[in-house]
Amino acid sequence: MSGHSTVERPGPSRRTTAVRPVAPSPSTPAFPPGRRRGGRLSRLLGSSVVQGVLILVALVWITPLAGLLLSSMRSEQDNATDGWWTALTDPSQLSLDNYSALLKDSGIAAAFWNTVLISVPTTVLVVAIAALAGYAFAWLEFPGRDGVFLVVVGLLVVPVQIGLLPVAKLFGAVGLFGTVTGVVLFHVAYGLPFAVFLLRNYFAEIPREMLEAARMDGGSEWRIFSRLVLPLGRPAIASLAIFQFLWVWNDMLVALLFADSESQPLTVALQSQMRQFGSNIGVLAPGAFLSLMVPLIVFFAFQRHFVQGVMAGSVK
Repeated sequence: MSGHSTVERPGPSRRTTAVRPVAPSPSTPAFPPGRRRGGRLSRLLGSSVVQGVLILVALVWITPLAGLLLSSMRSEQDNATDGWWTALTDPSQLSLDNYSALLKDSGIAAAFWNTVLISVPTTVLVVAIAALAGYAFAWLEFPGRDGVFLVVVGLLVVPVQIGLLPVAKLFGAVGLFGTVTGVVLFHVAYGLPFAVFLLRNYFAEIPREMLEAARMDGGSEWRIFSRLVLPLGRPAIASLAIFQFLWVWNDMLVALLFADSESQPLTVALQSQMRQFGSNIGVLAPGAFLSLMVPLIVFFAFQRHFVQGVMAGSVK
């Protein structure tokens, strides 16, 4: 007798119907109409307000510059008769005669080149010395490093006015008083504390592993400094160079004391013109605009590096 085997047949399969979320139709808004329109309106108003404020600030800053430019291109008689804004409706008042006369003035031309001879070497020396000192304070081990750095930081609180008289006596004793070299050395001495402090803190943020890898590959300290640290520190160095150049170019206090009539910069020359001839707008306006344009050209030429230097370290 054979056994019966029971074969179980699969029953009807049960299908599971997945419930899919129904996407809203294009005609059905995801948010209430009032809320959606309110959000767009607030964003539009917010951007419009910000743009309006920025335009207003730009006009406040540009208006004096435009007035100085137009005044420098008008004759002295036109400037004495009415305001500079009349040149907007009467462009025939504008000419380059004042600039031509200014460049032919031997005193102003010499003062302009004195300003260049003071500003450029000062900026180069401050950046070069501060970069070397900043690297040494950040990554080199030597006795008394922290103490010397604290002394450098402490010099930041010393006002320039305190050192004017002692340094003037010292320069007079060594024959540097009244020379371009004396003005440059004074600016270098008082510009170094901040420059060293800035570059040391920036160089200290460089990863130690990167420098150790360069040393293991046989790189000397000078090679590491010139091939690795300087390229990485270019934003901070560019920012420092811009600030230093602007400070020295626009300085009048130090130059007024340490420079004589042959080595005076443009700021002192314009001040003497104002003192001698009063409101000589035909000389003062083009001279002031010329003194203003050089820092603006330098700033806009290096603004990309300046922004990088300002933002350096803010985002990891």
